[in-house]
Amino acid sequence: MASLQISDLFVKVENQQILNGINLEVPQGEVHAIMGPNGTGKSTLAYTLMGHPKYEIESGQITLGGVDLIGMATEERSRLGLFLAFQYPVAIPGVTVANFLRTAMNAHRKAKNPDDKGVPIPEFRKLLTEKMDFLKMDHAMAGRYLNEGFSGGEKKRVEILQMAMLQPTMAILDETDSGLDIDALRIVSEGIESLKSNALGILVITHYQRMLNYLKPDVVHVMVDGKILMSGGPDLALKLEKEGYEWIKSTDAA
Repeated sequence: MASLQISDLFVKVENQQILNGINLEVPQGEVHAIMGPNGTGKSTLAYTLMGHPKYEIESGQITLGGVDLIGMATEERSRLGLFLAFQYPVAIPGVTVANFLRTAMNAHRKAKNPDDKGVPIPEFRKLLTEKMDFLKMDHAMAGRYLNEGFSGGEKKRVEILQMAMLQPTMAILDETDSGLDIDALRIVSEGIESLKSNALGILVITHYQRMLNYLKPDVVHVMVDGKILMSGGPDLALKLEKEGYEWIKSTDAA
């Protein structure tokens, strides 16, 4: 089974040190959560993993299934099986959800086989309908322009639909719970939970315990000041909710 492995990762953004030696392993088939206060580097880690050029890796290693990701273009990482669900998905007027998804699927297929002509439209429509039904989504959403006029919950559900269609081996969910009301959070979390399998590893980045009430993590990691200070089971998230991040800092100092 493939795993995402991060070793001694140090990252700068615009000459400011953000990540200070991250060590983390997320195997396929497991759900890991990273919790931490604002400004501690959680989203920096997500964007670094996907290869955003703004994030400068000073040292360290990132591999997926043993393949070195550093220096690899974002689209290459995606084709290798890495997926990022954005905290703030952008709107793309003029491009429907269905066309966006078919284009993404065809790009993955062509990368594996240059002679591939793309997924046939009937086959694509059947798969899209199946996944939307599985995620309890209105079929009409497929014909709407991507994220244009969507509510926060709709945007996040389309992100999960992308994950279902592209079938990555490793998904990074960057504060997917951000901006969601209680009902939308439950629906989105249950959608993610329904996609869990031995072939998919999930790294959830969040501030709060509330998402983890629905999406049960195998391991919870606490990040403070650009490094992981503590890892544990699901009870660690409950302890954080009760004690706050100062408890982690004082425990680390001791």
